[in-house]
Amino acid sequence: MTRIPWWRNAVVYEIYVRSFADSDGNGEGDLRGIRSRLGHLRDLGVDALWLTPFYTSPLADGGYDVADHRDVDPRFGTLHDFDALLADAHAHGLRMIVDIVPNHSSDRHPWFEKALAAPPGSPERSRYIFRSDREGDRYGPEVPPNDWPSAFGGPAWTRVDDGDWYLHLYAPEQPDFNWRNPEVQREFEDILRFWLDRGVDGFRIDVAAGLFKDESFRDLGEGGRHILNGPMYGQPEVHDVYRRWRQILDEYDGDRMAIGEVWTDGPEDLALYLRPDELHQVFQFDLQLAPWSADAFRDVITAALETVTPTGAAPTWVLSSHDAVRHVTRYEQPEGGPGVGHARAKAALLLLLALPGSAYLYQGEELGLPEVTDLPDEARQDPIWKRTNGELPGRDGCRVPLPWSGTTAPYGFSPDGARPWLPMPDRWAPMTVEAQSSDPSSMLAFYRKALALRRRLLDDLPDDLEWLDSPDTGVAFRRGPLICVLNCGENPLRLPSGTPILTSAPLHGATLPGNAAAWLTTP
Repeated sequence: MTRIPWWRNAVVYEIYVRSFADSDGNGEGDLRGIRSRLGHLRDLGVDALWLTPFYTSPLADGGYDVADHRDVDPRFGTLHDFDALLADAHAHGLRMIVDIVPNHSSDRHPWFEKALAAPPGSPERSRYIFRSDREGDRYGPEVPPNDWPSAFGGPAWTRVDDGDWYLHLYAPEQPDFNWRNPEVQREFEDILRFWLDRGVDGFRIDVAAGLFKDESFRDLGEGGRHILNGPMYGQPEVHDVYRRWRQILDEYDGDRMAIGEVWTDGPEDLALYLRPDELHQVFQFDLQLAPWSADAFRDVITAALETVTPTGAAPTWVLSSHDAVRHVTRYEQPEGGPGVGHARAKAALLLLLALPGSAYLYQGEELGLPEVTDLPDEARQDPIWKRTNGELPGRDGCRVPLPWSGTTAPYGFSPDGARPWLPMPDRWAPMTVEAQSSDPSSMLAFYRKALALRRRLLDDLPDDLEWLDSPDTGVAFRRGPLICVLNCGENPLRLPSGTPILTSAPLHGATLPGNAAAWLTTP
């Protein structure tokens, strides 16, 4: 019998380190805080945790601006704290994935500081993407090398004192590496080995398609935006990098893995990253982006399976993350009434966990946390908010710290009532882990039940699914003995024959109410 690697069907829990649990009272989550709460993840029933960046960083972009890829930021702890957390996670039966950020560094990275101190054309600058003013009579002085925009607003180029420009596809504090420089490639291979030698089980690769830029640096043209199929992403050279990374991962025992944050314009491009000698997984964000619609869900699932199955890999599914509005809030729009977001979120979980492949959960979704949409302007820290002068709210609303216990902020997140780095709503008292743990009807209890049942059923579930007939508002499919039915409409939907084993809302006889889902088993 072929051994199945742990990650293929895993449920992975994303920890936004700064917002999970604060152990020292500075208002920011840290590694010791995570270590103290591993019991929550064990009891929840996940298989692995993914840590967002905890490396040395000025936190201009929440840690995705890394100044030292081989050390822990003092606000989050020490390398000793990391080793202790990893050991405890493994003792709890949990694997651990860490973020790696290869597209760019912090502008406080020693390499970039040396680049700024060196002259144009120097070896120090060749580690990043520096260009001179745009040439041509129709351009005046101090014109950027091309028209590329930053994903966070404004141009993707910043001019330094000597007249050179450097590229940053994100914030100015995040200069892009020049991956055509072999020194950069060797550096990241060494970084991978550094963390693999410490025992990590895998990596989530940030901006995985963006490492190489088209050498012509051609303009995007009229209406140019941060497009996925242009000169900024998806260059063919990136695949050679991941082939080398795969060789490194394969040198280590324990099914070490890599999953890429890959945005593409089509399934054919996505599948390239999943060739047998490249990445093990890529995120498939279409379920996260889909509206509350049976047609949309069916289309997304069909396309994802058609993309991934020929590669021999397994799909990944996600509903929320540190970069997106929480799905409880998304599902309240546009026509939802009070409580419909929670009802739909419970139903979506059953859909997510019934699908073949792995599921990635985002911290707090097991509590039914909504997006915090009323953060005061002065509290917001996301560079998107700052770079767009407040036109876009940014991602702070999904990054508010977790409520653990008590009836007032910071709800056990920080000791001694320390003020958290983002304010926590007064209305969150009923949503703490403590409050929900004693409530059998809570979102947390439902997540625990669904995850435990999935784990019991998993060995009997095939890697494919069979679509079943359903009304336009319904999604229904079978995986071996398991039938999943989701009702995206408001009217009841008749269930197929089978024995209900878990439902997100009480059944009405043999019918499933609107905005609900059910699991059934058949002999």
